[in-house]
Amino acid sequence: MISRRIFTALIGSVALLPGLALAQDAAPAPFDNPGQVDIALVRYLSTGDFFQAYLSGVEKQAAALGVNLQVFDSRQDAALQADMVDQAIALGVDGIIIQHGLTESMKEAAQRAVDAGIKVVAFDVNVENAAIPQIEQSDRDLARLALEQAIADNGTEWVAGYVYVPGIAPLDRRDETWKEVKAANPGIQEVAMFGTLDNPIANSVANQARSVLSANPNITVMFAPYDEFAKGVKIAVDEAGMSGQVSIYSADISTADIALMREAGSSWKATAATNPAVVGEVSVRALAQLLAGEEVGASVIVPPTLITQAQLNELDIKNMEELGAKMPAFAHAEVALSPWIKLPER
Repeated sequence: MISRRIFTALIGSVALLPGLALAQDAAPAPFDNPGQVDIALVRYLSTGDFFQAYLSGVEKQAAALGVNLQVFDSRQDAALQADMVDQAIALGVDGIIIQHGLTESMKEAAQRAVDAGIKVVAFDVNVENAAIPQIEQSDRDLARLALEQAIADNGTEWVAGYVYVPGIAPLDRRDETWKEVKAANPGIQEVAMFGTLDNPIANSVANQARSVLSANPNITVMFAPYDEFAKGVKIAVDEAGMSGQVSIYSADISTADIALMREAGSSWKATAATNPAVVGEVSVRALAQLLAGEEVGASVIVPPTLITQAQLNELDIKNMEELGAKMPAFAHAEVALSPWIKLPER
């Protein structure tokens, strides 16, 4: 690997002095020559609006920095994702973003990248490596906000269906909150747990949800903490004619989700979300800070926002652009910022 000059401690300390900051064009190495910086995004999940928006954020922040980006898409093939990390290593990239995946398949692959002198950040996959910062959506807060709204709307006694696939770091963290909420509210009765990541995810979940609703017609709340799960549940609820009986609470959001939540009589009542494009931007910025020799920390957390059906209707929000404009907390995250890092144009 070509050795890189790092941002010196002297410059870092000067930037912290009151009233002083680096000019945006005074970028540290290697970003004083960004056209020679190569980074890779190695993806496990890519189906759905969330992941398309995340990719867009990665692309826009990489373009703003002027670096070269290569995207590897394993389409939920864990072994292939590990191979793609090795491909990125062989190509001699300077940095890698690992996006989702399974700990058992990514742990060793991520370590091989670190051993090769490559800087790595991981979004929503626990690679169990102290050298690799975790980019997180604060998944526990995502679940907490959605479930607090479910309790506000339905009280503390209801029959629930729950969509969950274990082994995926963000879903596992959301599951921890679900278990805590059930323990604190014994009147919440979970009668069915189901879920799949088979493509297309929404349709595959809908097939499961049809059977669940048929077997458990007393369900009044569905907790589906991923928007593709929520889409699938809504398909089944609508087909069963149960939209007036079942309320859906989820995580993540997209323009398509907004339209579904705003349909007349929609059962999708609330979601908690970060802007996936912003999370993509944060992932690139954190990697850039690592490459510049800056301290990033063990985790980089992007705070979520609660978005209810009532808010969308009251503010007449129809798409992600209007969501960011009318709910400013959703539009930008004051996370992983350095004075020299150029942000994408809004």
